[in-house]
Amino acid sequence: MSIISLRGITKNFGQTPVLKGIDLDIADGEFLTLVGASGCGKSTLLRIIAGLENQTEGDVKILGESVNSVRASRRDLAMVFQSYALYPHLTVRQNMLTPLLLRDLSFYQRLPLVGRAMPGHGVRMDALNDMVEETAAILKIKPLLDRKPGQLSGGQRQRVALGRAMVRKPTAFLMDEPLSNLDAALRVHMRAELSDLHRSLRTTFIYVTHDQSEALTMSNRMAVMIDGRIVQLGTPDEVYGDPQDIRVAEFVGSPKINVIPGRADAHGRVTAYGTPLHKGLRATNCDVSVCVRPEHLQIAPGPENEGWPVLVTHKENLGSDFFLHGNINGSDHRIVGRFHPSAVAEIAPGDSIYLRATAGSPIVFGEDGLRMPLVAN
Repeated sequence: MSIISLRGITKNFGQTPVLKGIDLDIADGEFLTLVGASGCGKSTLLRIIAGLENQTEGDVKILGESVNSVRASRRDLAMVFQSYALYPHLTVRQNMLTPLLLRDLSFYQRLPLVGRAMPGHGVRMDALNDMVEETAAILKIKPLLDRKPGQLSGGQRQRVALGRAMVRKPTAFLMDEPLSNLDAALRVHMRAELSDLHRSLRTTFIYVTHDQSEALTMSNRMAVMIDGRIVQLGTPDEVYGDPQDIRVAEFVGSPKINVIPGRADAHGRVTAYGTPLHKGLRATNCDVSVCVRPEHLQIAPGPENEGWPVLVTHKENLGSDFFLHGNINGSDHRIVGRFHPSAVAEIAPGDSIYLRATAGSPIVFGEDGLRMPLVAN
């Protein structure tokens, strides 16, 4: 069941189109990531779902009901911002209580003196405090409840921001680059925590990031956005291993996928920098781009084994792996491979080697940037 549906969503800022016809169905309980470079429209799309921004055209539905005219506070969605957006003068407990007070108490019940004098005030506040304590226990921040945000680390502030969203038990969580202000080690830790939290809550997460590693490691599905459009939607394995657009292939993966100029001859046989592929194309007499992931390159004994001649320019030690950087066939065209340390122990910058793609690994794109299926020669 789709818990959130988008149809024909466009957004213009003045004369500038930012979103160009977004159609998307988000399932109940899934972790969907909107990923793309800065300026692709992913945060704008999230704000439209939240009701913080109005679309120029299109329809947003939550639980099957159109919410185009429903303000953000009535959409039952919880937003977690990059900046945490915590009230600095309130304690953690008070920050987490605030959305419950706004949702469950009337204006008069929230007044400090009047509210306390109204019947049942103590019972209501005890119930709300119990909800805060329960959420704080899940996030392991109970010892922090009486501190203020200025007394917390970045990771602790992030947990409080999550707790303030969680305590309402919303229909879905919307997260706009929530980890971008954390250092690298803490980001890795928080990725695992968010994944665990999603599994335990079984609630829909819609997550925006420019960091492909966050999208690949946490998502059930990821939507790659480029220039205001969703270019590919699928599982992380599908998007990484089976990209349908060369822009997706180049965006997802680190180091970037190798893009090697090639050409299909009159029989559809593909050659890239003098090296033929084992498979060909149905298309003939056309220029193509042959793409190979760094981890899909092998060191070949020589040209008779269908390898590219490469002059090694740099050897990068990552501990568990090495990256070899080089130029193909005496040109300025760069190539990078990822290898186990034992495979490159005797190789140094300045050496000439041959690299070949593992069987079945090359991906071919046409001049329009779209995937071209390979067939047996």
